[in-house]
This record gives sequence, structure tokens and C-alpha cells, in this order.
Amino acid sequence: MEQIHFNTDKEGKSLSPVLAESIINYLIDIDGTICEDIPNEEPERMKSANLYDGATQYVNNLYDAGHIVTFFTSRTVDLKEITEIWLTENGFKYHSVLYGKPRGGNYHWIDNHPVKTTHFKGKFSTLIGKIGESEKFEE
Repeated sequence: MEQIHFNTDKEGKSLSPVLAESIINYLIDIDGTICEDIPNEEPERMKSANLYDGATQYVNNLYDAGHIVTFFTSRTVDLKEITEIWLTENGFKYHSVLYGKPRGGNYHWIDNHPVKTTHFKGKFSTLIGKIGESEKFEE
């Protein structure tokens, strides 16, 4: 099965590629989501961050199912070595790490592709429902 579909508009101009419906791009935070919450100002703690129960298994199950796993973190690129060594030592399977996510939470993502979110509350378990739905612009 081909993972990416390349599309064109009515004039034949290329559009952004789209993943097959069976594949999801997972963007997963690090601090406070897969391990204890550690601020960038205390990088020495990142080397031995306490892993949350079930985090490695949950993430690796996504990866093994053929999804794209990208860690999207507020850690800065100067913390790349510490971060990627820790991920490897803790057995995470992933495709890439994006650094420099804005700090402070309260995110509102505007995109031309549908965006789904899961609000992590400290425990990896079965997903049981939705909190709300995305806003959309008037067409």
C-alpha cells in the first residue's frame, strides 16, 4: 500500500501530499507526556527523566502499526543529544523529533488538513471518547 498520495488541483498544480487514510501522523510531546515534566532550564535532569508507565509500549505500538511517530517538544535543538539518547535508552521507536514547540500550552492549531488531538492526563490507557470537536472556517 502506498503511504502518500500526490494530488493536483483543477489546473494541474501540485498540492501538498496526503497520507493514506490508514496512516496517522502522531505528534507526541515528551516532558509531562511520556516522562516527568522537566523544564529546559534543568537539562541535567533530562538524562535520567522518570518514564511514565506504558509510554514506551503505547508509542511503539503506534510505530509498529505503521503510523508515523514524531516527538514534538518544547525542548530546544541544543538539547537534541540528551533527548535522543534518552529516547533510545528507553526503547522508543520513532521517525523524527521536532524541537522548539512553543512553550506554555493552550495550543490552537490552524492547518489545511484535519487535526485530531488527545489530551494526556498522566496515564496511558484505552481511549474512550472525545472532549469536543475542531473549529472550522466558514466556507
